[in-house]
Amino acid sequence: MTSATPFAAKPVLTGARAVLRPFTEDDAEVMAVIIEDPEVVRFTGGPASFGAERLRAWYGSRSDQDDRLDLAVTDRVTGELVGEVVLNEWDPDHRHATFRTLIGPRGRGRGVGTEAARLIVGYGFETAGLHRIGLEAYADNHRARHVYEKIGFTVEGVRRQVELHDGVWRDEVVMGLLAEEWRAR
Repeated sequence: MTSATPFAAKPVLTGARAVLRPFTEDDAEVMAVIIEDPEVVRFTGGPASFGAERLRAWYGSRSDQDDRLDLAVTDRVTGELVGEVVLNEWDPDHRHATFRTLIGPRGRGRGVGTEAARLIVGYGFETAGLHRIGLEAYADNHRARHVYEKIGFTVEGVRRQVELHDGVWRDEVVMGLLAEEWRAR
C-alpha cells in the first residue's frame, strides 16, 4: 500500500459526546474486556479468545494499516475507552468501504455510539472521498440497526438464516449509505 490511500492518516474526530482517536497497544487490556461482553459476543458472531499479546499487537498495529481506519471510541468527558469504529474492506476502484462498530456496556444508551458512527461515516464521505459505505448486522441487533438507520443507512437486503445461534437461525441485514444521501441529510 502507498501512503496516498485515504486511510493513511489516522485522525482524531471530536463530537459533543465522543472522541475518536487512533488505537495504541495500551488499549488492548480495555478492549479485551469489551470484546468479552455478552452483548458484544452475541452480535459479533460468537466468542473469540484472543491472548493479551495478540491483542496488544493488533491494537498497536492499527495505525500502521493504510487500507483501513480503526479508531478507538472514547467518552469525551471521562476519556474512557468504550469501543471501536472501523472502515475496512476498502475498494479503491469503486470508492467503497465497509463499516463496523462495537460499543461496550459503559458506552451504551448515552448517544456515544450514535455520535461515533456519525463521525466516522462523515469522515469516510467528507474526507476520505468514499462513494458508498456498507455494513451487515444481525437482524435481531435492534440497537445497532436503530443507530445505522438514524444516521442514514438503508436496508438493501436480507441474508436469510446465516448463523445458528442458541438453536435459532439468525438473519443478517445488508445496509448501505451513499455519499449523495449523506450530503442530503
